Order: sequence, then structure tokens, then C-alpha cells
Amino acid sequence: MRRRDFTTGLLLAATQSSWAQEPAKQHRIAIIRAGGSTTHISDTSPYSFYKELFKELQRLGDVEGQNLTVERYSGEGRPEGFADLAREVVNGQPDLVVAIGPPIAQAVRAASDTIPIVLAGGDPIRAGLATSLAHPGGNITGVTNDVGPEIWGKRLQILKEAVPSVSKVSLLDLRAYWQYDVAPLREPGQQLQISLVGMLLEESTPAELRRVFGEIARDRPDAIMVGGEAQLTGQHPLIVELVYKSRLPALYPWREYVEAGGLMAYGADLGEGGRRTADDVHEILNGAKPGDIPIYRPTKFELVVNLNAAKALGLTIPPALLAVADEVIE
Repeated sequence: MRRRDFTTGLLLAATQSSWAQEPAKQHRIAIIRAGGSTTHISDTSPYSFYKELFKELQRLGDVEGQNLTVERYSGEGRPEGFADLAREVVNGQPDLVVAIGPPIAQAVRAASDTIPIVLAGGDPIRAGLATSLAHPGGNITGVTNDVGPEIWGKRLQILKEAVPSVSKVSLLDLRAYWQYDVAPLREPGQQLQISLVGMLLEESTPAELRRVFGEIARDRPDAIMVGGEAQLTGQHPLIVELVYKSRLPALYPWREYVEAGGLMAYGADLGEGGRRTADDVHEILNGAKPGDIPIYRPTKFELVVNLNAAKALGLTIPPALLAVADEVIE
């Protein structure tokens, strides 16, 4: 072998070795919940959103502990602290922030108009976070679970079908969202001869939830509906527990409530939302501009019924409703 050929071979081998040993690009993201524990932000979470988020990130090659660092935060259900928390996160200069719910996204946007934000949940247009779902603009994109007012009427109809004697329903909701959530219920409520009252929370803390449920006897409702805000979802085990103690039938927005022992849920698949969020995160970490990525709006909904919960309440769910359920827990 000629010396030149040998030298060239050594250089090529050294270059290939360098390529093989070149470390993967490292990214750091922050995930902020409005309330609830940060320990549930994982691939073993009881929330399908987080479980599917991390599984999809791993499938895309963004693996925590390898090329991805994930910082977890919770606003602990106290909106007055969201701004300070957002500033703390932004000061750490993550590559991207996943904001669970519009109030968190609003706080992060106020703290930085450059750090990419992936919103999960709520109505980004009503919250002033996006100009449109197709072209959000600015430093934000994400997934909305707000599919329009029709879903609220559908939920009320399902509740009436399950419990025909219902004539008064309490809506467990945050006071800040009450006027938006109750509006689409008024017309179907009149058609179904159901009156609506509010169980209004100032914040989504355990103490505030216990206070509101402690006053439920005052309104004497026949059933309960639970709002879909992320701040409430973060307290779903406690909400199911308090509803159970009230001995009232309830309709929830997400299947997680039913899996925790609740009676019925009708809403979008949050696991799909987790996967879509992961796709957005992956695109942005690889150079895409968040404002150019359309905000995803779900089109698939599921009805989940828990017959064990029905039996505990002495209810018989009509066969016609069970026939259209996507899942029946027995």
C-alpha cells in the first residue's frame, strides 16, 4: 500500500469515528401545569395527555435523559402566582415551554415574546394568544380542546338521557370561565327543562374545592357537570371523590375522571392531544417557527360510562346510551 493511500485511509477512519462520537444536540424544555402534581408529568402518568406526550417524543427521538432535559412546574391551582412562575421559567431560558391551559400560556407570553410556546388546551383565540387556528402567529402554537359550544349541549343531553329525572344541574367551574361555559348550556337547558346553577371556584386548590362542595346542599341540584379547564383536570381524583360523597350523578369532560371512579365522560381524546403536542415540540426543536404551525383542533370524541359508579348510585344506565358508548367500564 502506498503511504498516501494509507494516510488517506487513516484520515477517513478518524473522520468517520468523529462523526460516530458526535453527541446528539441537547434540548431543554419546560412543562408548566396550572395545578396538580409535577410527578404526573411523565410517561407513566395517570393522565393520557402526558403519557402519550412522552411516548410520542421518544418515538420521534427526543428522549429525556439522553438528548432532552425536561423541567416540570406547577402553578398549584393559584392564578395569582402564574405570572411569577412564568418569569422564573423564562429566566431559565428553556428552548421551549409547553403551557397547559391558556392562563399559563398568557403568563409565559407576557414574560417573553420570543421563547416558543406550545399551548395544550383551552381556546387560544378567545384568550388572545392566536390570531387564528390556521395561522397562530407570534411565538405560539399548540392543541386546543375547545371544539365549540355544541359539545356542552351534547353533554347536557347525555346527562338527561342517563338520568331522565334531572331538572337542576350544578356546573363546577372556575369563576373566570363561568360566563363562557354556561352560555352554550342555556338553550339546550331550556329545551330539556333543566335549570343551571354554578359551583364557582376562585382557584382550583383542594381547600377551595372542599369549600364549594360543602355548600352544595344549598342549591339542591339533581346532578353535576364539571368544566373542562386544565386547572380542574389537575385535581380530578379529589373532584371524583367529592362528587361521590355528594351522592349525585355527574358528567365529566374527560375519561380520566371515569377511570378514577366517575360516572360518565364525554369529550375529546386527551391522549391524541398529547401526541399532537409532541409533534409540535419536535418540529420547533428542529427549527420550525411556532407561529407557522397550525393549532390542532380535535375531531374525535368519546363517551365513557362506568357501570360500577352507576351501581353505587343506584342508577340504571339506559341500554340505548350504553350502545353508543365508546367504552363501558364494568
